[in-house]
Amino acid sequence: MINVLILGGTSEASALACAVSQRGIPAMFSYAGRVKAPKAQPLPTRVGGFGGAEGLAAFITQQNITHIIDATHPFASQMSRNVLAAALQTGVPAIALTRPVWVPTTHDNWQHVTSIEEAVSALEGPPQRVLLAIGRMHLAAFSSQPQHHYVLRLVDQPTAPPPLAHFTTTVDRGPFTLEGDLALLKTQRIEHIVCKNAGGEGASSKLDAARALGVPVIMIDRPALPARHEVYSVNEVLAWLNDSRG
Repeated sequence: MINVLILGGTSEASALACAVSQRGIPAMFSYAGRVKAPKAQPLPTRVGGFGGAEGLAAFITQQNITHIIDATHPFASQMSRNVLAAALQTGVPAIALTRPVWVPTTHDNWQHVTSIEEAVSALEGPPQRVLLAIGRMHLAAFSSQPQHHYVLRLVDQPTAPPPLAHFTTTVDRGPFTLEGDLALLKTQRIEHIVCKNAGGEGASSKLDAARALGVPVIMIDRPALPARHEVYSVNEVLAWLNDSRG
């Protein structure tokens, strides 16, 4: 009997949950719990961590999970490492549903960095209006560059003001559009963007808008992960499930 665990938090994970549910495949959906009001899923859903790779392995065994699908955010690297370790420990097959990385064109002005700390350092210089499209977890790091006015694009309204001297908050949830992001960059007079290379189409419009307006981008590259089985579409995951069921 198949029993799938989907580790979600992305639009691709939600699309997969719908496809799995429509096909009557037994599955459970898991959220990390970093968003106040996560999107409802058509599957039994749990919220919260597992307690590292060991805890995840124990959960897989207790729930008789037969297939693991890592559809977490490309920057949820610790969770992805835990999935690989738990799959190895339990012998349960795992696959990652992820997004192709964004690649700059000749018309883009990107500065590649490997961490939040490098992104902060890259903002040294005179005051600018900076769009931080990085989520809420690392905002405090930018307090060491207090000369800038930061425009924060967040999924949820922060419960407490971030420790930034000058900021504006805009609350919105993707997928975003080129028209909307052009308007955001223009009305907020954005002079620099800081973002993570999340990949995919749902949040790429800010890069298209930056290209159109000549706005430079500080691009935080993805963390390196061990080799794993990666696919980029729901259909590929479904084919993998079908093949593994024999």
